[in-house]
This record gives sequence, structure tokens and C-alpha cells, in this order.
Amino acid sequence: MDLPYAVYLLKCANGTFYTGYTTNITNRLKAHRKGEVSFTKDKLPVELIHLSLFKDKKLAYDFERYLKSGSGRAFRNKRFVEY
Repeated sequence: MDLPYAVYLLKCANGTFYTGYTTNITNRLKAHRKGEVSFTKDKLPVELIHLSLFKDKKLAYDFERYLKSGSGRAFRNKRFVEY
């Protein structure tokens, strides 16, 4: 089964988090680590802390939007972030 859509969470060096969506996680992580993504370029290094793969683009997009909401950030902190 091909799961081409990815939603990912990065933890930045300053303790902030970045939530993103991509169709090529390998290239996207390279771009983050090279400082080519504006939000994370001054927060390097970044660490991938969660990756969810989806077969449906809308489901991936909806999950990314949820994780960026207030309740989604609470869910992220409870389920994906280790303190």
C-alpha cells in the first residue's frame, strides 16, 4: 500500500515545534536540516519526533490543521512529546 502523504512534527533546538505536510519526507527533512525552510532555519538542529503517513491527501491536510489548533497542540504534547 502506497502512503504518499505525510504529516510530521519536528522539535527545534530552541524547544519550539514545527508541524508540516509533505509528499516527500526525505527531501523535506533535508531542506529543514540545510536551513532552507524559513521557520526552522534559525532554530537548527531539528529532530523528527513524529511521522504520520496517509493515503488520502485531505486526511493528511486535515490532520496537519488539527495539530496546529489549540486542542491539536494539547494532543501533540500528550501523545508525541516526551518531557
